[in-house]
Amino acid sequence: MAEDEELLEQLETEFKNLKVSDLLVQTVIGLSSLGYRSLGEETRDLEQAHLAIEALRALVPVLEGSVPEQTARDFQQLVSNMQLAYATAVGRDATA
Repeated sequence: MAEDEELLEQLETEFKNLKVSDLLVQTVIGLSSLGYRSLGEETRDLEQAHLAIEALRALVPVLEGSVPEQTARDFQQLVSNMQLAYATAVGRDATA
């Protein structure tokens, strides 16, 4: 019981310190991971990959100014790389 209360207090403290930008960064990381997984040969789901790309295209510009410049550039590069991987996957599926 005391452990549960202690854990709850710890979570409340962490939640109080959490910023929207932190959550958005984690969302970008999660979306990119799921998107790339959707582009894999064994787990290919182009619809889901496309959805991840479009979500990232909407989200990444919102983070500019809220994250370090290098992080913003890395995220922009991530979107570009995912778009290229998507185009490659679509091309492979079309020729298969």
